[in-house]
Amino acid sequence: MVRTSKQQNSTAANLGFEAKLWLTADKLRNNMDAAEYKHIVLGLIFLKYISDTFEEHHAKLVAGKGNYAGANPEDQDEYKAENVFWVPPGARWDYLQNSAKQPAIGKIIDDAMVAIERDNPRLKGVLPKDYARPALDKQRLGELIDLIATIGLGDKENRAKDILGRVYEYFLTQFASAEGKNGGQFYTPQCVVRVLVEMLAPYKGRIYDPCCGSGGMFVQSEKFVEAHGGKIGDISIYGQESNATTRRLAVMNLALRGIEADFGPEQADTFRCDLHPDLRADFVLANPPFNDSDWFRKDDDVRWQFGDPPKGNANFAWVQHFIHHLAPRGMAGFVLANGSMSSNQSGEGKIRKALIEADLVDCMVAMPGQLFYSTQIPVCLWFLTKSKGADAKRGFRDRRKQTLFIDARKMGALVDRVHRELTDADIVKIVSTYHAWRGEKGADKYEDIAGFCKSATTAEIATHGHVLTPGRYVGAEEVEDDGDPFEEKMPRLIAELEEQFKESAKLEKAIRANLKGLGYGGA
Repeated sequence: MVRTSKQQNSTAANLGFEAKLWLTADKLRNNMDAAEYKHIVLGLIFLKYISDTFEEHHAKLVAGKGNYAGANPEDQDEYKAENVFWVPPGARWDYLQNSAKQPAIGKIIDDAMVAIERDNPRLKGVLPKDYARPALDKQRLGELIDLIATIGLGDKENRAKDILGRVYEYFLTQFASAEGKNGGQFYTPQCVVRVLVEMLAPYKGRIYDPCCGSGGMFVQSEKFVEAHGGKIGDISIYGQESNATTRRLAVMNLALRGIEADFGPEQADTFRCDLHPDLRADFVLANPPFNDSDWFRKDDDVRWQFGDPPKGNANFAWVQHFIHHLAPRGMAGFVLANGSMSSNQSGEGKIRKALIEADLVDCMVAMPGQLFYSTQIPVCLWFLTKSKGADAKRGFRDRRKQTLFIDARKMGALVDRVHRELTDADIVKIVSTYHAWRGEKGADKYEDIAGFCKSATTAEIATHGHVLTPGRYVGAEEVEDDGDPFEEKMPRLIAELEEQFKESAKLEKAIRANLKGLGYGGA
């Protein structure tokens, strides 16, 4: 049984209206920086969504049928009872669109955001409120409102199609691409998040991401639960984010989908101020900053159980932070730069050895390049677990002193000149291999595949100097033999080589003739 949800990759080949919508919205950007424009667009999409949801419920209350007989359509409690955000009259989409051509449209939107935050405490301090600033072209802002007005987002039919999710995720992807190395820090490509989530299969329990960015791990986890017959609320979500603007994006991203989450009282640096010090999570899902050299370290930190991480690189500080927050049978899946698998600098090798000897490393996946918008650094996925013993409840076999290595570097398809995505088939292959290796009920029988996957013992890893690079273990891919005897193959190979030499000689002769014609007679 392969536990993967049937979701389309957002590749250029299967995009519909989202791409057209983005192209139109991006034209309105003019000379504005993508990082700035992002919050203008996503704030309006949020406003349109909650206004659509509100208007649908408002219409039911006005009709006054069944359970809504005698209800007051302007009573805030009628909306809170249905988990619908209350939208005051001056913030409703019809009012905003009717005002879109007014010079004061920026202030009208700012006032609408303030009013929504005032009447919905859950959104306090979250919504953007700088639409009135002089630098923002009000004519283009009005055109953007008219554009977003064409999308149905929050009514029942469009919620069922997850139109909002499609638009929001596509726009986040495009903004990450437009912003390049400075802006993609908060966005983990959806295909990477899917691998992490579907490998861990978080059906129930507490999920934690201490560097949660715009909240993609949480959204994908909820999608996974729902795709497998669960419901929102089966998992409890805890997050932390150090960037105030990005944290607001995460709160909006989850609020749009009706997902409850505890992000702590404010933005905070995870190493300086752990907002969930007592949390012991069933699942940790994270994409921390790669090779962060600008981080704060306390030398006597309780989290450094396996060794002091170097001041010049936070990779193993993050790893130990994740482990510190795992429950006794908890599991973690996270992204790190490839250097984490083999580096011996500044004590990193000793920490990695301690993790391996503590039998925490369950699986390592080497990923293909060009997946991220923010960096070209090649990355890998780590999967740790606090317990590798047999688990009848989860259907896991005893995996003590064993680690699975998967080399997925040749997977994926280019979606443009510089970006690659894993296909659905790629994700299924990676995920099902891990589930088979864990011995899950209904999964296929696991077998090592040369060039792709290998189950190695802790003793074997020690012989490789505790390096965790999958390529060291999976070996070379087996080349299919065409069945011809050696004595027949050899003459054919010699003939092919001779033909190549002849072509090379012809090319060299042509180049020399051309150079002579240009006056380089001695060439």
